[in-house]
Amino acid sequence: MTSARRKSYGVKGAPYAFLLPATILFALFFALPIGYAVWLSLHKVQVKGLGLGAGARKEVWAGLENYTDSLTDSQLLDGAVRVLGYGAIVVPVMLGLALLFALMLDTDRVRLAPVTRLAIFLPYAIPGVVAAMLWGFLYLPDVSPFYFVLDKLGMPQPDLLDGGPLYFALSNIAVWGGTGFNMIVIYTALQSIPAEVYEAAKLDGATPLQIAIRIKIPMVAPSLVLTFFFSIIATLQVFSEPTTLKPLTNSVSTTWSPLMKVYQDAFGKGDIYSAAATAVIIAFVTLVLSFGFLRAANSRNKQEAAQ
Repeated sequence: MTSARRKSYGVKGAPYAFLLPATILFALFFALPIGYAVWLSLHKVQVKGLGLGAGARKEVWAGLENYTDSLTDSQLLDGAVRVLGYGAIVVPVMLGLALLFALMLDTDRVRLAPVTRLAIFLPYAIPGVVAAMLWGFLYLPDVSPFYFVLDKLGMPQPDLLDGGPLYFALSNIAVWGGTGFNMIVIYTALQSIPAEVYEAAKLDGATPLQIAIRIKIPMVAPSLVLTFFFSIIATLQVFSEPTTLKPLTNSVSTTWSPLMKVYQDAFGKGDIYSAAATAVIIAFVTLVLSFGFLRAANSRNKQEAAQ
């Protein structure tokens, strides 16, 4: 009887044993850092006198003071506006190209489809910092081959690292690097559509364009929603591109994006408490937007299913 109970407990406890390593890693490298960041955001350093000597600097409870300062910081608000403009370019262009490439690769007329898929996806495998450095030098008039060609042709040479064109220069890096990943997600969804659906549409006289617009795009809508979420999150967390281009131009400040503001506060000013509060705000906004878009998409799917 005892042996049978031990075997029963062993079988019941097996799933928890398999989940234990993942749970420990999740707690150590995800939950614990988030909790520590929240804890830091609720504290500040109190300085007595000149801040010299033992006990001159003391960590005290700040409550929501760091959050209030972050939300009223003009640098953070200006960075958020810049990121919105950046995202307004990146998200529609990147997803539009990803959908176009996926639809083109899903046709029978495309030759060397595996090579083409690899060529489109390859930029995603290049680290973001390397891609930003590559494009940054291509944007510099003194070393860029593009400016050399424009000069020989007598055409105008726009400064892509200053003013309004800077948004397009940064967006180009993100689109170049992220289109391939989104294309693979959409293309995989297209490959899962049964061939019978296309055959029925062709028997009804549908053209390839009609099949793409009326069948393929609606059936991969969940993948489009997923890639949209990924793109929104990546846009809100833009950091490597403007940081890498900053030494090449004076148009990119140390607080150009919200994450750059967090980095500047933490490592430039040494104020990890204010940086933690700003990071928590960014994470909260990302969570709210993702949850809101996901809920809207689910409600729309339910309405279409009910109809």
